[in-house]
Amino acid sequence: MRDRTAFRALLLLPALLLGACDSEEAGPATGQAPPAPEVQVQVMRTEAVDNIIEVPGRVQAVRTAEIRARVDGIIQQRLYREGSDVEAGAELFAVDPREMQASLSAVKATLDRAQATEANAAQDVERYKGLVEEQAISQQEYDTAVARLRTAQADVSQAKAQLDAAQLDLDYTTISSPIAGRAGRAEVTEGALVSAANGTLLTTVEQFDPVYVNFSQSSSELLSIRSQLASGELTRPENGDVAVTLTLENGSEFDQVGKMNFYAMTIDQATGTVALRAEFPNPDRLLLPGQFVNARIQAGTREEGMILPQRAVQMTEQGPTVRLVNAEDVVTVRPVEVGEQRDGKWIITSGLEPGDRVIISGLQKARPDQKVRVAEAEKSNAGAPGAPAQTSDDEVDGAASEGADAP
Repeated sequence: MRDRTAFRALLLLPALLLGACDSEEAGPATGQAPPAPEVQVQVMRTEAVDNIIEVPGRVQAVRTAEIRARVDGIIQQRLYREGSDVEAGAELFAVDPREMQASLSAVKATLDRAQATEANAAQDVERYKGLVEEQAISQQEYDTAVARLRTAQADVSQAKAQLDAAQLDLDYTTISSPIAGRAGRAEVTEGALVSAANGTLLTTVEQFDPVYVNFSQSSSELLSIRSQLASGELTRPENGDVAVTLTLENGSEFDQVGKMNFYAMTIDQATGTVALRAEFPNPDRLLLPGQFVNARIQAGTREEGMILPQRAVQMTEQGPTVRLVNAEDVVTVRPVEVGEQRDGKWIITSGLEPGDRVIISGLQKARPDQKVRVAEAEKSNAGAPGAPAQTSDDEVDGAASEGADAP
């Protein structure tokens, strides 16, 4: 009898266990639903935003003078220190002047002889003039005397021109800088033979203050900017100047502001770009010719611009999108158009309206068509563009990965 009772208990044990499991599974179903995820939003509003275009550029000296030989001769002396600043007219090289001095002396002698011949011919003409009036000599003799005078006068003029040329050659034996700037490395040494015919390069002088920065812009971007300026979407400063700032190769900001001073009138057919140039003060010589810089062009001001933190914009196959919270606190997705990116923020050019609530934190938890809770702390200052959001690195990474699959 005792064995039969134990056997019945064993048969009832599975049923009891199944009943217990069912009761455990049913327990949570009778509780409350999980709370809606919490997000932080930025309430969009318009503000004046500078339209900044970033392009790479190269520094160029405003003036570059190649110092070349203008007479044949031997370099006698270098008169400057390589790499030093020189003034306009500063003497840089001296060529052996003895040959030019000898030529100058010879030309002076030729001029003296021509002037003596001219004086004698002038006396003959004056004497023959009275004789021909008295018919003491023929008219032909008088005309011959006048011709000799004119020839002598021409010889004097020629000798004077030769004297000027010889004096120039002598002056050219001292080679000076035509501009103020920094003199570079000497390309020749003392004792080198230089030639005027070949224009032997001696050194180069470059002016570093101010300097030019050359860069280019795609023709499509330039056309878009002009269209926006014409429509009033972008405005220019009253003086019409286009300001340009620079970031140097080491990431530091150049402390001088330049302005655009040249626009090419043609488009490079190979690259589809337009050449542009800006001029910068360079009092400390921080910018050197050939140096690479990043230029930021202030191409007008967008009076009704909008700004969003970079993390709030998700790049998808369909283009940039943002996630918003509607009036029912439900997440929606909307495509937007973005302009330039700077300081970790996107300039939104279209797709959003003032008052839209864009999610800037909690993107990983905010699924489309899902109800969310807007953080109370963010609601108090939601109108401040770019208000900081307490977002962890994992959350930002998650938002970026979501963006690839977002509709």
